Amino acid sequence: MPRFSAPSGAGPSPVSNPAADPAANAAAWAGHPKSSSAYRRILAGLAFAGVATFAQLYSTQAVLPLLASDLHISAAEAALTISLATVGLALTVLPWSFLADRIGRVRAMMWGITAATILGLLVPLAPSFPVLLCLRMLEGMALGGIPAIAIAYLNEEINKAHAALAAGSYVAGTTLGGLAGRLVAGPVGELWGWRAAALAVSVLATGAAVLFLVLVPRAQGFTAAAATGFRGALGTLAGHARNPRLLALYVQAFLLMGGFVAVYNYLGFRLSGEPFSLPATAISLIFLAYLSGTVSARWAAGLTSRFGRRTVLIAGTALMAGGLALTLTELLVPILVGLLLFTGGFFSAHSIGSGWTGVIATTGRAQAASLYNLAYYLGSSVLGWAGGLIFQRLGWTALALAVIGLAGATAAITAVAHPASPTATPAAGGSSSKAAGGRAAVSG
Repeated sequence: MPRFSAPSGAGPSPVSNPAADPAANAAAWAGHPKSSSAYRRILAGLAFAGVATFAQLYSTQAVLPLLASDLHISAAEAALTISLATVGLALTVLPWSFLADRIGRVRAMMWGITAATILGLLVPLAPSFPVLLCLRMLEGMALGGIPAIAIAYLNEEINKAHAALAAGSYVAGTTLGGLAGRLVAGPVGELWGWRAAALAVSVLATGAAVLFLVLVPRAQGFTAAAATGFRGALGTLAGHARNPRLLALYVQAFLLMGGFVAVYNYLGFRLSGEPFSLPATAISLIFLAYLSGTVSARWAAGLTSRFGRRTVLIAGTALMAGGLALTLTELLVPILVGLLLFTGGFFSAHSIGSGWTGVIATTGRAQAASLYNLAYYLGSSVLGWAGGLIFQRLGWTALALAVIGLAGATAAITAVAHPASPTATPAAGGSSSKAAGGRAAVSG
């Protein structure tokens, strides 16, 4: 994409100079192609943003028993350090998206990740449990500026032919972040306590945040939106909620994330009991299954150019159901294999769904992605908790079958809301037709 220099002198600029009109210039921007250095910098920068975000978000999960013992609180109270962080994130994804429309995607992400990193470094210094909870909620609120804005930024800066692959790369970074936070915190906490564990994760996140700030290039496809007021904001959100294709993706995020969290929340309880009786250290290693999600997120995104988003998303949900079915056995090896398949299927579907929102939404992309993240974390909170009620009363088989049912419902909704269509060929130069609703690069 050639760069235009603004003409010198006063007076209105001719139409032939797009740089004089930022909106026109952004509309003409085809996006960075896969072969460019800017494309690689964007993917690397957002991968580090994913590490910084999700390592901090779940930093206390691996040391909850240590935290409860040190602060003399119950397990449920200790778990609030996770719940309040995710609630804070859910509450702020929409406000962050509107701010990003005004100040720019990159600047908003920089503000959010910097604030979260500072708050994360303060967490180990919390003098009391209420202060700790306050810091964790504020940290989650700061982190709300990353997930949805990152997807909107990708869809504006990456050539549409490669947007799905780029979204998959970002989701892969989030899996590594969530895994790194748990794996770093566990051993450090066992040796030196939960405060040292929290500090270690914050240092890791700080390094990742710095790399993000260094690597991410300036935006070229962004045009600042005028303030529309509260009524205008509601209109934007209502427009997305009335779009059946977007609504289907939000339902998918709610159902699949809720089922995913429920499985990881309670599989450890099953493995600690008969006939497995695994120690806590061994059970903590089940989070290594996240690595299958790191691989599958990119792999699934790459398959969209051949099979389309719709097919790959349905296949991901089917893989989730098939993997979870293997956990119904009483044999440990099939259970672990099933967990790998389940995790890989989830992150395949999530990478497609999260990236697809920005393709379907032709306006208000940040808000469309924020609604996806809102549904995603609401599913984590509501269904992740409700899954415990099923597990306590009816056992693992009932919980697994319930989550398989959620995956089946998601596949059915996807099949109905996104009619099958042939894979389109990108237009010359990598741009796609607006008339096609943003589907020219990779069809649903």
